[in-house]
Amino acid sequence: MKKFWMVGLAIMLVVSLTSLAGAQQKDAPKGAKPGGVVVEVVQLSGTVKAVDLQKKTVTIEGSGGKVATVNAKNARNLDQVKVGDTVKVEFIEELALFVRKADAPPSAMEAQAVELAPKGQKPGGLVAETIQITANVEAIDAKKRTITLKGPEGKVRTFKVDKGVKNFAQIKKGDQIVLRFTEALAIAVTKP
Repeated sequence: MKKFWMVGLAIMLVVSLTSLAGAQQKDAPKGAKPGGVVVEVVQLSGTVKAVDLQKKTVTIEGSGGKVATVNAKNARNLDQVKVGDTVKVEFIEELALFVRKADAPPSAMEAQAVELAPKGQKPGGLVAETIQITANVEAIDAKKRTITLKGPEGKVRTFKVDKGVKNFAQIKKGDQIVLRFTEALAIAVTKP
């Protein structure tokens, strides 16, 4: 639980509260609590330059000539990867944050999904992980733009909130901040 609390609050500080203003709905009903979703998608492709089955690494050269060696220790069917194969990677990060009236104790949970290529085929697959944290609002200082939250383990921390976050004044003591962070990685290896 400590991991989730620290990860969630760090993400909330660095990413969500500073990015939330751009993600908020402009046509939200009057009096609606602040909230929003931020999604970032990165797509990469490259060519396999080397495969080391003993070290379980794959060296890939991207379209810009940049070369990276990837740890493939958990890859299934690594012996199917050959020099010259094309590797396509898609990385997705989604952050959803919203405020609601407190109706449950603070909590943290994690879910993970993994789908790998069948044996004998080129390596590929999808790995997705979601972490959700709920923290109670203990205090708000509108002038200093700070919010004090109490997490699942009872720890209380105060965070500075970016001026770009709209509807900050609508958050009240007793509300809950719900943060859901999802990372997904999809990889496909194909013949040239």
